[in-house]
Parts: sequence; C-alpha cells; structure tokens
Amino acid sequence: MKAVKISVISLLSLVAAACGSDHAPDARGTMVSIAAHGEASQVPDIASISVGVVTESEDSKQAMRDNANQMESLMAAIKKSGIAKKDIQTSGVSLSPRYQHQQNKKPVITGYTARNTVRVKVRKLDELGKVLDNLTAAGANRINGPSFEIGELGPVQAKAREKALQDAQERADIYAKALGTKVRRIVSISENGNGGMPRPMYSARAEMATMKDNASTPIAPGETTLSVNLNLVYELED
Repeated sequence: MKAVKISVISLLSLVAAACGSDHAPDARGTMVSIAAHGEASQVPDIASISVGVVTESEDSKQAMRDNANQMESLMAAIKKSGIAKKDIQTSGVSLSPRYQHQQNKKPVITGYTARNTVRVKVRKLDELGKVLDNLTAAGANRINGPSFEIGELGPVQAKAREKALQDAQERADIYAKALGTKVRRIVSISENGNGGMPRPMYSARAEMATMKDNASTPIAPGETTLSVNLNLVYELED
C-alpha cells in the first residue's frame, strides 16, 4: 500500500509539473540584463524663496509686536507682487531669548528675538529679482533661496525615458552583434527615477544692484536636470 501511495503522489507531481510548464515564460534564448540611464534638462519655471522678518527687543511682547507689524507690511508686499494665496505658506514662527554669558555666573537674559518666515513660490521668473527687491523694501531682513523647479515634470521625464530606452537598445544590439545573433524581445523593464539636481546660479552682488537706481537683483535660473534609471532584460535569439 505504501508503494502504491508513493507512486500516485509521484504521478500527480509529474502531472502538475507538466501543466505548469504550459504557462512558463518562453525564454529560449540567451538573456542579457542592461542598466540604462537617461537625462533631460529644461529651464525651470518656478522659484521658491524663504522670506521673513527678524526683530529684537528687551521685552518679549514687544519683540513679537514689532515682528507682527513688520510682517503685515511684508505680507502686503508679497500679495502686491502678484503671488497667489496658494503659493504663500508660513514655514516658522519663533521667539527665543538672548543671553549674556559671563564666567562663573549664571547666564542673564538680555532680550528676545522674534522670527516669522514664509515660503513663497514665484511663477514668473523674469520678475523674481524685482520681487526680492520689493520684499526687502517692505521690511524683509531674512531671505534664503531661491530653489528652482519645473512645474510640469511629465514631458521632461518622458524625454529622459526615451533616452534611457535608446541607450539600452543600442547596447543590447551591440551584445547581440558580438555574439552573432539578434535581439528577440524585451523580457522585463523596471524603472528607478529621481528628480535630478537643479543647477541654478544665484547672484545678489551689491555692486551690481547699485549700478542703476532701478536695477533689480540679478537672477540666473540655469537648468534643472531629471534622470531616469531603467533595468531591462533582453532575450537574444539562438
């Protein structure tokens, strides 16, 4: 009986293997795995800046009050520059004490520093320099940036993918030719992309700004590069 059971199990295993083979991928040729890279660049059309007000006073309430008044003027200047509400976001509000340190003595609070910072997106880059100057005139004494980005990433990413695919195909053809065969098909494709690194140049030199009374802060957005990495498996004909 044991011998019969073992025979039946063996038979069922062979049948299952035969059925499974009907659905197995038809991979008859040599497999070639290729990692390809593609890049595409475009001049960015959006700039993000961090702008804010820093005030100091011996009294904490006065420091916050002065900051609020100055910030109101700054917010009005931001809106007057044509920045939409959706592109204005508070990124930080803080109040911190200032200390005087003396040797072998407990630190003494000598005043307070209040900060209020907003993140602003400027969608008209040709007006960015003028916007920065207007915000400074309105009381902004803390500016960081700009950082540049592309509003519509789709078309640029598509170009990067095309370049990566072209690179992979050319290399697959080289391997096939060297082996005396041809590329039969692509078995699989996987993608690993990233936003790339922006390559901007920001200049705010005082001597350039004072060459003319109406000169605005010069800005050079450069280019933003997006990259795509593909892993492809090709099957070559026997």
